[in-house]
Amino acid sequence: MLFYHGEIVMRILSKRQVKELVLYSPQHIARLEKAGLFPKRVQLGPNRVGWLESEVLDWLEERLARREVPN
Repeated sequence: MLFYHGEIVMRILSKRQVKELVLYSPQHIARLEKAGLFPKRVQLGPNRVGWLESEVLDWLEERLARREVPN
């Protein structure tokens, strides 16, 4: 799903797309969200949620950057 805000295109990812992207179960994603460790979902309708693709990709990039840092 794409939303246009001026010239900026925001892509909204479904629960299935987020699950495939981060390889976590929906339950684990919900736990991470509740703990403030994962981007917050956007309520799109009474029975529909999504996540901003840019926020999820930023979250993944943070994890990739951490693996580059020596312990």
